Amino acid sequence: MVFSLLCASTVPNGFSAFSVVFLGDTPPHRCLIPDSVNLSAEWRNACIPVEQVDGQVRRSSCRRYRLDVVRNLSAVHQRPGVDVNVQEIEQEDCLDGWEYSQEKYQSTIVTEFDLVCSNQWKEPLTSTVYFLGVLFGSFISGQLSDRFGRKPILFVTMAVQTVFTFIQVFSPSWEVFCIIFFIVGLGQISNYVAAFVLGTEILIKNVRVLYSSLGVCIFFAFGYMMLPLIAFFIRDWRMLLIALSVPGLLYIPLWWFIPESPRWLLSQGRVQEAEAILRKAARMNKVTPPDVIFTLTEGEEKKTNKEDNHNVLDLLRTSNIRYITIILFLVWGTVSMGYFALSLNTSHLHGNPYLNCFISAAIEIPAYTVTWAFLQFLPRRVCAPVSMILGGGVLFFIQLVPPSLPIVSIALEMAGKFGMAIATALMFAYTGELYPTVLRNTAVGSCTMVSRVGSAIAPYFIHLSIFYKYLPYIVLGALTVSAALLSLLLPESFGLPMPESIGQMQNIKW
Repeated sequence: MVFSLLCASTVPNGFSAFSVVFLGDTPPHRCLIPDSVNLSAEWRNACIPVEQVDGQVRRSSCRRYRLDVVRNLSAVHQRPGVDVNVQEIEQEDCLDGWEYSQEKYQSTIVTEFDLVCSNQWKEPLTSTVYFLGVLFGSFISGQLSDRFGRKPILFVTMAVQTVFTFIQVFSPSWEVFCIIFFIVGLGQISNYVAAFVLGTEILIKNVRVLYSSLGVCIFFAFGYMMLPLIAFFIRDWRMLLIALSVPGLLYIPLWWFIPESPRWLLSQGRVQEAEAILRKAARMNKVTPPDVIFTLTEGEEKKTNKEDNHNVLDLLRTSNIRYITIILFLVWGTVSMGYFALSLNTSHLHGNPYLNCFISAAIEIPAYTVTWAFLQFLPRRVCAPVSMILGGGVLFFIQLVPPSLPIVSIALEMAGKFGMAIATALMFAYTGELYPTVLRNTAVGSCTMVSRVGSAIAPYFIHLSIFYKYLPYIVLGALTVSAALLSLLLPESFGLPMPESIGQMQNIKW
């Protein structure tokens, strides 16, 4: 039961992490021509210049012909294209705002706060602010759970994520929305980390492996899959936020079913509480516990005995561990960048954005299943680079697909997402196997923080398409394939006992 409840607690993280795909999408738009301006039907239709973008002719999104000139020409009954060459008329910005297509959305934060044209830079920054909150949450979540306990931090951060998602509904400006979004990101990752740590500490070995490699990942993907389904029926960004915040209330009763980590309680010298939890678990599993599980002396030893002082600087202490750390930082940052860039790009693909997002989410379930099989049967120096080459290599072929076959481009991008998802999940296990016990948590935590830097940069990769349509795929493909080649230098850890000290670490492969 605890396994299922902890897995279920990660579902809201799935739709929270990618909600900006629909909250912050930019629908087709053009300069607003106020109804109060007296123009003929011909001139009203001709007010927006025509421009060529990626080989396609379309109406400009950010410019219009000078309205005072057009009004005067309309007043004297001059006809556009007949009496007047409209291309010779001076252009101006959208001084009266924009009108947005409502074919896909009733409203988004882009339409609400006009994050287009000169303010277009704010749209990717919105996602970046969220991921900076995730970065900050990654930094403090472990320390908070070590200080106050796994269970309290799990539920407090779930409350933070739920409450502040709801508060976003009342954002009066883009700046306020971003500040609150930062806090939502902080709560999202803190909740996920607390659930992950609590599960790994409270579950038995076989179940623990299943939980860490498949359980939380697949339930995260379920939440991700729910996002486009909810967004399809709720096209207004404020109502969508309300819908995404409501499920958090369903987790309140879990407080009485999810126990605190006995390991953490024991480390705090709270032996009786730890023993009570284990006895309750034994009764539920119909197992007879021993009369004495822990002694008070043992609890005190756990509390007072401290490991040797190790910190993040130890990740750079010797040349061997320094090279391993640098390579892992580069690999983690690149893979995270690719994973989030492809995930956030679903609304920009050809076809239905809701279907594209659902496919992108659903493909993670077989990806995590393949990850579990890789971890069971394949050397790490084989499966890690192969998954990265799959994720990045297929992106190079998208530029070769004819425009008449958009479904092939989408299939290639989904194949890239499949490889990125495998690589992301693999790196958690691979990193933990490479570092010794005294540095394992520090190493994984540091790599996770670096990966959040990659995810914060990811939104800007999508916007490289304004320079060249396929530039995001070329850059991401090159970076990911380079990361795959770098990973070949890492030591092999498959089938080997995990090192306990720095001296037992495997050497880098030159």
